[in-house]
Amino acid sequence: MSRKLFKQIRNEWKSNIWLALELLVVSVVLWYILDNFYVNYKILSMPLGFDVEHCYKLTFDDVTDKSPDYIPDQSRQDRLEEKLTILDRLQHHPIVEAAALSNNSHPYNGSNSGSFVWRDTFQTTGYTIRRVVTPDFMKVFRYQGTRGETPEQLSRMLEEEKVITSNNLFKRQNARMTDFVGKELWVDDTANVKVLGASLIGPRYNDFTDFDHTIFWKAGNREILWCDEYTIRVKPEMDKNVEESLMNQAETMFHVGNKLLVNVQSFKDIRRIVQQNNWNSVWQMAVGMGFLLLNIFLGLFGTFWFRTQQRVNEIAIRKAMGATNWEICRRLLSEGLLLLLVITPFAFGIDCLLAYFEMNQYYDGGYFGWDRVAICAAGAAALVALMIIAGVWFPASRAEKVDPAIALKDE
Repeated sequence: MSRKLFKQIRNEWKSNIWLALELLVVSVVLWYILDNFYVNYKILSMPLGFDVEHCYKLTFDDVTDKSPDYIPDQSRQDRLEEKLTILDRLQHHPIVEAAALSNNSHPYNGSNSGSFVWRDTFQTTGYTIRRVVTPDFMKVFRYQGTRGETPEQLSRMLEEEKVITSNNLFKRQNARMTDFVGKELWVDDTANVKVLGASLIGPRYNDFTDFDHTIFWKAGNREILWCDEYTIRVKPEMDKNVEESLMNQAETMFHVGNKLLVNVQSFKDIRRIVQQNNWNSVWQMAVGMGFLLLNIFLGLFGTFWFRTQQRVNEIAIRKAMGATNWEICRRLLSEGLLLLLVITPFAFGIDCLLAYFEMNQYYDGGYFGWDRVAICAAGAAALVALMIIAGVWFPASRAEKVDPAIALKDE
């Protein structure tokens, strides 16, 4: 049967070339769509490296000079003590598990600061996010070390003036930061020498990117003057009406010097608001890709449906010669699947070229990966095979029910 099948395909080479070309284009387009979905799925399923459950951000502002409570001509020391007093009150509040003060540092933060980090020939490339925080920041968002360090241990490292980084800061040089724990790093300039305390799992910038080049260090008194992000983790059993409860204490407990609590926002809301555009883009992409997939399916399905319908007479002759329905269907399916088998290596080659020239999605430090390209190419081939089977099976099943004498009466 195989020899006859090859001979028939060769004899019908004109129509089969166009069909093979169509299968090639469809396979490459499907690969691109699956690669897009693959990358987004992998990124969204990655661990974030932090936990914002039961976490809140408190915003303090200065009272105006028209307020009777306004204190004019404050010194730097006065402003520093204001912030430290507020932090201390938050840390000792009955509903609070941990509290921290930071600058451009909390998760889902659109305002960032950057640093350049290096040691000998190892150095960061591109942007490294700088997080200047008080030690309990590790407890608030429950960061975890790559070697099992707990948030409490990480907090003590910051207290000891050590820095903490994401584990892939020197990824371009194929080095992990766990190899540099306890060693000195230079941050921004050679005068700023820091000892690495630990490396972290993640932390990712947000849910929609795998970017996690980050360095944390303890905020000194000078840096605390610039810090304006108060973040807290509430005890799980106390996480009820937190915003209302804290705002009710704004004029009493949280009015220190010229500072007054003006807003409390959960990180659940911050996460949703900051990432709304990302979610909108994902849904738009999913709808667009789904519509494209539907059109591809209908086009390919229609091609094989029409091709099978055109061969009703051939099916009738085969039935008259004693062929069973399964043998006829298997022969028709084999033609389409054999053409798919022939073009798949060519499609895979084009997929590799597209990935090599960075015409697909960025993921895990690059655009090309043999496993990634192969998985998506296999998925594309499987989808095309299903379309071929559907496009052949249904019209073939209908054609097999036609009486041979009726089908051949015009011959």
